[in-house]
Amino acid sequence: MPEIGRFSGWHVLAELHGVDPGLLDDAPKLGELLRAAVTEAGATVVDVVAKSFAPQGATVIALLAESHASVHTYPEHGSLFADVFTCGERADPEQAVRLLAKSLDAASIHLTVLRRGEA
Repeated sequence: MPEIGRFSGWHVLAELHGVDPGLLDDAPKLGELLRAAVTEAGATVVDVVAKSFAPQGATVIALLAESHASVHTYPEHGSLFADVFTCGERADPEQAVRLLAKSLDAASIHLTVLRRGEA
């Protein structure tokens, strides 16, 4: 079956802890790091939107040809939630989250990986 139109994918939900609070409050930098991680993991980035919040925190969403990736940060806890879903087999969302964790120098990561759609 060709990859185009395939109704299946992997969804990775993650919590990263022990991240520099200053970095978690830098929406543009987080956008760059998310773009780099998903690209290196084989995804095609269509657009990235990054939003800072007062008094702190940020949300970054990457629209992917394969689906989406997002992070929401909590600088006061040195933590963030990440969500990466990709359809097809070309992109690896688990690798994307691990690359993001590495670029953020996270002290710990907790992953949940879900298979979605038709195997």
